[in-house]
Amino acid sequence: MPPSPAAVRAFIRLRARLAQKFRSVEIPVSLPWSGVTYHVLQPASFDRLLTAAARDPEQNMPYWATVWPSGVALGDAALLQAEWLRGQQVLELGGGLGITATALLTAGAQPLVTDYSTETLLLTRANALRNTGQEPRTLQLNWRQPTQALFADAPYSFVLAADVLYEARDVEPLLALVERLVAPDGVLWLAEPGRPPAQRFVVAAQAQGWQEELTRHMGPWSDPKDAGVVVNLHLMRRGMNGSAG
Repeated sequence: MPPSPAAVRAFIRLRARLAQKFRSVEIPVSLPWSGVTYHVLQPASFDRLLTAAARDPEQNMPYWATVWPSGVALGDAALLQAEWLRGQQVLELGGGLGITATALLTAGAQPLVTDYSTETLLLTRANALRNTGQEPRTLQLNWRQPTQALFADAPYSFVLAADVLYEARDVEPLLALVERLVAPDGVLWLAEPGRPPAQRFVVAAQAQGWQEELTRHMGPWSDPKDAGVVVNLHLMRRGMNGSAG
């Protein structure tokens, strides 16, 4: 179904706002398990983004500005589990370019996407509109220091995160956060490509009673530079009472 005229107008407005911040290019991104291809805007150059990150007291690098296999894998998994997600309010921590959020909308979920970067949230909305004719709710925040707005609809049955653990300093804050955000019978769905901080997070969560189901997504990925990347998909439950579906 083609997007509505209102969705087209909203996409044009968002793209104009993005053009004030950086030049963007549109690329195809294939989700290999589900066979879906999305057309995704991303920054054409990272130079200005790196300069802005150097001035940021939090030193948050613009990891969001490119397609990562973890976001593709998590979106792919969401599409294959649409029956779990349809009609559900879902929280995503770290929006990236919006690939996972777009897949959640395709699956019929009602996502709230959070990120430190306002540029990420604009891209997430634009890419979701471009591919689904819908856009998710968004919330700008630093999840190391979350505001009360994050907990307005908590707890969630589904909290998703892709490639949010680049640095060791994020392990403890993320674990404390998901303890508050995930419902007692809910799940955390974490996608990561084997970085040490992510492995530390999983071990720490298991020590606190979380239980894990692990699957792996081997691609193939759209970008040749990602050949050979294997994404770990951790489905983590607070406990085994109840079902994720």
